[in-house]
Amino acid sequence: MARHDLTIRGAGIFGLSIAWEAVRRGARVRLIETHAIGAGSSGGVVGALAPHVPENWNPKKQFQLESLLMAEAFFASASEASGLPTGYARTGRLQPLADAAAVALAHQRSETARSLWQDHANWTVIPSPAGDWHPASPTGLVVHDTLTARINPRQTALALVEAIRTRGQVITGDAPDDEPTIWATGIAGLADLSATLGRNVGAGVKGQAALLQYDAATQPQLFVDTLHIVPHSDGTVAIGSTSEHAWTDPTATDSQLDTLIARACAAVPALQGAPVLDRWAALRPRARSRAPVLGEWPGRLGHFIANGGFKIGFGMAPKVAQVMVDLVLEGRDSIPDDFRVSAL
Repeated sequence: MARHDLTIRGAGIFGLSIAWEAVRRGARVRLIETHAIGAGSSGGVVGALAPHVPENWNPKKQFQLESLLMAEAFFASASEASGLPTGYARTGRLQPLADAAAVALAHQRSETARSLWQDHANWTVIPSPAGDWHPASPTGLVVHDTLTARINPRQTALALVEAIRTRGQVITGDAPDDEPTIWATGIAGLADLSATLGRNVGAGVKGQAALLQYDAATQPQLFVDTLHIVPHSDGTVAIGSTSEHAWTDPTATDSQLDTLIARACAAVPALQGAPVLDRWAALRPRARSRAPVLGEWPGRLGHFIANGGFKIGFGMAPKVAQVMVDLVLEGRDSIPDDFRVSAL
């Protein structure tokens, strides 16, 4: 068998996206997943691709902006190659404004967004729309941003892996090491990196989410008091998510999820009585820097790391794939300093 140009270990959203980007560039790719495709946090239900607020701009926010703007074409290419949907749609997002101070801040951010986002998207203050889908706003006003998109995580994993299989090799199980190798192995990868460096560089944060049967496919996402309410194209609505630093069972759901569902139904009465189709829980890899960890693996020549997606992995994935393939296969390093292992 011919030698591979690149091996990727881990078929979460970072590993899948890097493999697909390399395949698109004509590389001979081997993707290895020892458990299951989309295992862990990439097998969730929420799929909110939402931007950071347009203020206090920094390289992380710029990286995310570029990634969100790349997302539509990137995921469409996987759909075209695989014949499978990803559920991607840039449907925007509404956020109620609680008081006059929130309104003033939102107007300031609107001006900043015009400068930072230019003509790619808008962040505007508008009257709260009427209708059952939209939550009440104490001020009668909401933020409407047109950059936020949705994606179906599980559909996307399937589309990406089938796209990779059209021109690359996917192994479910294990295989001998090769070089170069990118380790996109989530919680296990952060633990291995911590052992390498002799200090804790990150860990898992548990999240719980739910999927309800309710058709709001053409409606925008809602962000209400830290709660994501995401309508999907298949007639479901995702509710998420918790952030838990202590737990007994990392994959079990409990009363915290019941509270999320109750909050969503209180915010959007149309959801009351909607059947709960799925209750999901898993650990999400969060680096100490709260940014993705990208670049060379210290002390392992020919080995690299792509980890730490946490809550924004799907939104960051297209740009992560681009810079990692640039680095490993083309020798071009454009990784932000805050994303490097040395920043941990």
